[in-house]
Amino acid sequence: MLIENDLFLGKMDKVKIAIDRLKNFEPEEGYYLAFSGGKDSITIKKLAELSGVKFDSHYSVTTIDPPELIYFIRKYHKDVIWERPEKPFLKELETRGYPTRQGRWCCGDYKEKGGSGRKVITGIRKAESNKRAGRRMVESCYKDGTKTFLNIIIDWEDDDVWEFIHKYNLPYCSLYDIGWKRIGCLFCPMRSRYSRMREIKKYPRYTKTFIKSFCKLYKNRKDAGNTSVDYWKNGEEMFMHWISNCSKESPDQTIMFE
Repeated sequence: MLIENDLFLGKMDKVKIAIDRLKNFEPEEGYYLAFSGGKDSITIKKLAELSGVKFDSHYSVTTIDPPELIYFIRKYHKDVIWERPEKPFLKELETRGYPTRQGRWCCGDYKEKGGSGRKVITGIRKAESNKRAGRRMVESCYKDGTKTFLNIIIDWEDDDVWEFIHKYNLPYCSLYDIGWKRIGCLFCPMRSRYSRMREIKKYPRYTKTFIKSFCKLYKNRKDAGNTSVDYWKNGEEMFMHWISNCSKESPDQTIMFE
């Protein structure tokens, strides 16, 4: 619940606490708000608006997000700045190879570059996973020492987020209404095989585009004499192996700032 009674601290208003955090750490130039269009993102954006602090919202374009998410951002968050990559994800895949659980080059290149030299507001929460349970409210970026993260809803539960969304009647992406728990890149290697197969059925045109890029990757490696592709007959078979090679879902996914 957004308002809780603590034995030692008394009544705790999580919304007020989050707003106070924003006010207390506000930089002169304003915050960089990392926005993905997910439920946590729309929550921190509304909190920033309620607090009255100066901020600018940024959406890191992956080029492989679900179309419903793109439509949602365009319709309801027209003030968000779209940060576009130098090259579309699938073009990068054709030469670099596909990302895996152990080698997710996509995160650093398509999700985590923004906010250098700024204080970054994120929607990261401890309740999201065991890995994130150790996260703190204020953190320095280990990849970029000029960047600081402010995780203003770090101690919120999923129910708190949805209570806030309903309290302020905030529009949200329609994918949540059909059972999606997290929203991010299509065919993310950190998601379960079931989730990825579900996406194949739901997005046949995206699937064909992915297969086309896998076929180019297969050919590029074959032409270069890379024997690793001999494991598959063609690019489509390589794609299906990539899609199927997941046993369980990681709650962290590849979403840095949902």
